[in-house]
Amino acid sequence: MIVGHELGHFGAAKFFKLKVDEFGFGFPPKLFAWRPKRKDGSAGETKYSFNALPFGGFVKIAGENDRISGEIEKLQNLPEEEKKRIFLFQPAWKKSLIILAGVFINFVIGWILFSAVFMIGTPQVLIITDVQKGSPSEVAGVLPNDIIKNYKDSDSFINFVNTNRGKEIEVAVLRNGEELNLKMTPRVETNPGEGALGIGFQPAGAEVQGFFRSFVSGFEQTIFVVWGTIKGFGLLILNLVQTGSISKDVTGPVGIFSIANQIGKFGLAYLINLIALISINLAVINLIPFPALDGGRFVMILFEKIKGSPIPIKVEGIINGVGFALLLALMAVITVRDIIKLF
Repeated sequence: MIVGHELGHFGAAKFFKLKVDEFGFGFPPKLFAWRPKRKDGSAGETKYSFNALPFGGFVKIAGENDRISGEIEKLQNLPEEEKKRIFLFQPAWKKSLIILAGVFINFVIGWILFSAVFMIGTPQVLIITDVQKGSPSEVAGVLPNDIIKNYKDSDSFINFVNTNRGKEIEVAVLRNGEELNLKMTPRVETNPGEGALGIGFQPAGAEVQGFFRSFVSGFEQTIFVVWGTIKGFGLLILNLVQTGSISKDVTGPVGIFSIANQIGKFGLAYLINLIALISINLAVINLIPFPALDGGRFVMILFEKIKGSPIPIKVEGIINGVGFALLLALMAVITVRDIIKLF
């Protein structure tokens, strides 16, 4: 999904005929690189590198960061014809389109993948979201994220439980691709806030839809996930400010791989749905006006346009440097926590 995001920047830069120095798959250290030859046999201007850390990719557009790295004088001395291919000298609207192209691609990828899920359809199941302490379900060994088999809707399962209060029942659940038959006895009497089994669950899955209807449903799902991601990120920031800690539900590349491994066992459609969620998350998070993210860079372009002059090089360098350092620190904390969870 990150490579797709970077391909958005890459494609937009190429569309506007800007010079692209490198497109990298993964992050350094570099393993090897390839520079396609032109028709006349000379080396092409774009280098494609393959790097050791497979967590995404990057694109280097000529003149995008050269101002901060002190190469601006060299760029200023280029012939006017060459300046037309340098990011630094592009109008604000063109810079903005290139910067936001990655977000657009992630949005489109999410939309297409959600639409594919509706075309394929997914088994309609009940997913357990909560298990109350001391409840019959907890005693039986039920865990959150278990999938209740043989019931497609909430009403039918609730009716089954209610008609068997006080009697031992057997509930088939899926956990990590394995089917378990758990025995439990629904409570005859319950207190406020309790259920007969003491579990919370929600229906999941979708019926097969036609081609065009799938794209409508896929778009609706995309907008729903965008809004949910915005609210979720807002709660993350609020929790960080109030408690100084990161919610346990936040995960990084290691955690995502673990989740994907589990979800993949339930079927291809569920894995596609997860990838769509990741793509939309990347789109929304990159739009946040934070230094080193696309949203932050877009805001700086707008600020320069309104101000009528570039932001001082030292100021821009400090803003981007601090922002990038904070992002790396956040990624490091989340990754370490994800690794600890594996053990």
